[in-house]
Amino acid sequence: MIIAIDGPAAAGKGTLARRLAEHFNLAYLDTGLIYRAVGRKVLDDGADANDAVAAEVVARALVPADLERDGLRTDETAQAASKVSAVPGVRAALLDFQRDFAQAPPAGFQGAVLDGRDIGTVVCPDADVKIFISADVEVRAKRRVKELQDRVGEAIYARVLEDMMERDARDSDRAVSPLEPAADAHTLDTSNLDADQVLATALEIIGSRDE
Repeated sequence: MIIAIDGPAAAGKGTLARRLAEHFNLAYLDTGLIYRAVGRKVLDDGADANDAVAAEVVARALVPADLERDGLRTDETAQAASKVSAVPGVRAALLDFQRDFAQAPPAGFQGAVLDGRDIGTVVCPDADVKIFISADVEVRAKRRVKELQDRVGEAIYARVLEDMMERDARDSDRAVSPLEPAADAHTLDTSNLDADQVLATALEIIGSRDE
């Protein structure tokens, strides 16, 4: 079984994907980490995240160990990841990696859960289940602020909100694989739901596909 979870930043897709993978004993891939790894390595190499040539070179040389790099969860890396993910050459270089993971999961798993921004539309268009997670941008900004405060001790809501709105616009308006629900995706608004409620709703969606 392949489950595709898509959605914008801080909507809750990562938490849901991990919990679904655990529930069904499936492999899990946070595809955002792949782009974060590229963005981080570009920055660490002293290049500009807007440099498409540098980003593609890094993407084609990416190895699994790069997904363990320090600093992958910082906002700076997130912004760089959003920029490099708009480069066609980067997306082409990483697409096969994601598809191979889904079709032949590691460690003998009999399926996979992938979360990202174009899993249901591009990476795994034939996924058994597609769920598009959304939430109000103000709610997502508050979640990100709390996450940052817990991790680094400070965060300014107005700045986080502005950055998130800019990122949403960039992800949704890009010409290559824009952020949008697949035509056959189930949409799930998590604005007023906690993690347990999101999981319960997703399990209902997955269970209903056989009815």
